[in-house]
Amino acid sequence: MVTVTVWNEYRHEREDNEVAAVYPDGIHATIAEGLREAGYDVQTATLDEPEHGLTESVLDDTDVLAWWGHKAHDEVDDDIVDRVVDRVRDGMGLLVLHSGHYSKPFKRLMGTTCSLKWRESGEKERVWVVEPGHPIADGLPESFEVPRAEMYGERFDIPAPDELVFTSWFEGGEVFRSGCCYTRGKGRVFYFRPGHETYPIYEQAEVRTVLDNAVEWAAPGDGPDPYFGNAEPIEDLD
Repeated sequence: MVTVTVWNEYRHEREDNEVAAVYPDGIHATIAEGLREAGYDVQTATLDEPEHGLTESVLDDTDVLAWWGHKAHDEVDDDIVDRVVDRVRDGMGLLVLHSGHYSKPFKRLMGTTCSLKWRESGEKERVWVVEPGHPIADGLPESFEVPRAEMYGERFDIPAPDELVFTSWFEGGEVFRSGCCYTRGKGRVFYFRPGHETYPIYEQAEVRTVLDNAVEWAAPGDGPDPYFGNAEPIEDLD
């Protein structure tokens, strides 16, 4: 069974009544609930736990790490960032959600600022599937609507995705690359834009389908471990 760790700052939900009304047990709990319903073995971790809940043993037992961050990116210890990035390069999957684009692990893996335009006005978002044959798009319609969303707009300062699965359009006219796939070392990284602390987006069926599919896609496979360094010839050399 694929093991997922859902990481969350868990600050907004404890400090803001509006957020607590939407996610009373934390955004991580809602995301974890959906993934458990899909059949995954799910644990959670939060910023204020020792080592941010991401100890060596937790990460060793994690196939896919889902990351939510928003207001406390700078409080994530660099040693833990190193640990996460090393595990991704060694094969752990990473799902970066919404404002996690500014997280230290994602910026480190992308090598760019990961900056973007944004506007919080509760406008409609339409998410278009632009790569319908991709496994993360399994079970989805050609497009789906998020009734109220925070706008993210281009330019999104990221490397060109290996595969772009979704693009979003917003009522205000902006567009955004909202489902981006990368490979870093042996690990797979998926950035997914929809989600916000004051809108119940992580309860939406289509969003849960995306996260379910993304975990399956990002989970480590059973391929060989590559050897690096000086190598003896496989065939006889004259």
